[in-house]
Amino acid sequence: MRPHPLLALRRMPSPRESLADRWATLRRRWRLILRLSVSTAAAFAIATHLLGHQQAFFAPIAAVIVIIAGAGQRGRTTVELVVGVAIGVFVGELLIMSIGRGAWQIALVVALTVAVATLVGIKGLALTQAANSAVLLAAVLPASGAADPAVTRFLDALVGGACGLAMVLLLPRNPVRDMNLQVQRLLEDIAEVLDRVAQSMRTGDAALADIALGQARSAQTLMDSVSSTGVNVAEIARMSPVRWRQRDELQRFVGSVRDLDNALRDVRVLARRVAAMLRHGETAPDDMQRAIERMGSAVRIYADDLATHDTFAEARDELIDAARLAITCLQGEITINTAAIGAQVRSLAADLLSASGVTRDELGELLAFD
Repeated sequence: MRPHPLLALRRMPSPRESLADRWATLRRRWRLILRLSVSTAAAFAIATHLLGHQQAFFAPIAAVIVIIAGAGQRGRTTVELVVGVAIGVFVGELLIMSIGRGAWQIALVVALTVAVATLVGIKGLALTQAANSAVLLAAVLPASGAADPAVTRFLDALVGGACGLAMVLLLPRNPVRDMNLQVQRLLEDIAEVLDRVAQSMRTGDAALADIALGQARSAQTLMDSVSSTGVNVAEIARMSPVRWRQRDELQRFVGSVRDLDNALRDVRVLARRVAAMLRHGETAPDDMQRAIERMGSAVRIYADDLATHDTFAEARDELIDAARLAITCLQGEITINTAAIGAQVRSLAADLLSASGVTRDELGELLAFD
């Protein structure tokens, strides 16, 4: 017998987000709140007092669209959003001037707006804003005696978009902190995979190695986010005078993205090889397990050095020692899988060393083990 829906609702867990969590979220959004409040006020003031427009509601709306929908987008994309909103308002108003305002006109304009926005790839909150703008276009009558509404609302949208873009450049997020947080999360994921791989070798559990492989594959989403963030923050540092002093530090982060991507691939191959070794009943040297455990510790030290902007000396030493242990323990009878595992530990060390600034020539010397 199926439970009554009300009883099922009663058993649903209460939201885990506490008031303290919401307060913390609010504190993190101070920049967004300031951007929105200043840009909307400035856009409305410029359109109303400088341009003399009545009902200049599209100016603050365009500012909101650019700041919210353009969040995390590249500078060129944000500029295109500004122009796109303004042109959309202009074309929409021309259409409404031809067909009039009313219920069916709202339906037609909203349908066309959503269709066009979908075809050009707009989705999520940006699509919602586009539909809202279409409703306002079709529903709000221009003030009596006002100038051509198509031109005035086009200019209002352009002014609002420009104000929103200006606030993004004058009050940008901290790009170094954004990259730092994401890279540290990625490194922690890599360290957890290494811990699980080492545990699978210690217990002889191939299924645990498969779980580690799945975790490493899932981390690719975060890696893609790191790559995207790297492109975005580098552009912010070029465009925003407030962040110019961080360009060199950001360049280090952006330059390490490819090495970090390679490191994640190394971890996936390592987990796959360990799983294959265990399924075939092969046994790796005891030092190989210790090498992987030390590699996990080395990755965490690397993440700590990254956060504190240290010289990476301790992290480099740990990475080299872990790689040395993995290679030197391959003596006597070895298999393809155990040899591949040792090679992947060395490759992981090489990619993380490269991400810390070690050159290719230096890598050859540091990882040349007898």
